[in-house]
Amino acid sequence: MSDLSNLLLLLVLGATVGLWLKLSVARERAVREARQQCQVHGLQLLDETVGLRGLRLRRVNGLRRVERCYGFEVSIDGHDREAGRLWMIGDALSSLSLPTIELLPPADDADAGPPSTSGKVVALRPRQGNRLH
Repeated sequence: MSDLSNLLLLLVLGATVGLWLKLSVARERAVREARQQCQVHGLQLLDETVGLRGLRLRRVNGLRRVERCYGFEVSIDGHDREAGRLWMIGDALSSLSLPTIELLPPADDADAGPPSTSGKVVALRPRQGNRLH
C-alpha cells in the first residue's frame, strides 16, 4: 500500500510542478503583452511585472475557456502610478483596461496669451488625489 501512496504523492507533485510551469509561461506572455500595450498607448510599465488577479470561465465559440486577469501599474507622465488590467484567454489578449488622461480646460485668463504649442499637441494636467510614491 505504501508503493501506491508514494506513486499518488509523486503524481500530485508532478501535476503541481507542471501547473506552476504553465502559469509561469502564461505570466511571461502577459508581461510581454502589457509591455507592448503600454508602448502602443504611450505609457510606462512600472516594475516590469504583472500579477495574477483572478481566473474565470468564459464561453468562446461554444467552448468554456479559462480567462486570466493580470494587474499591473503604469505611469502616464513619470510622476504617478495608475492601475491597469489585461485579460487573456490562452495566448490571446481578450480585454484591456488602462487609465485615462484628464485634459486641461481652455484657458480663461486673458493675460495667458496664445498657447505655445501647435494644434496637434494636447496639454495635460497632473491628476488630483492620491499619489503613490
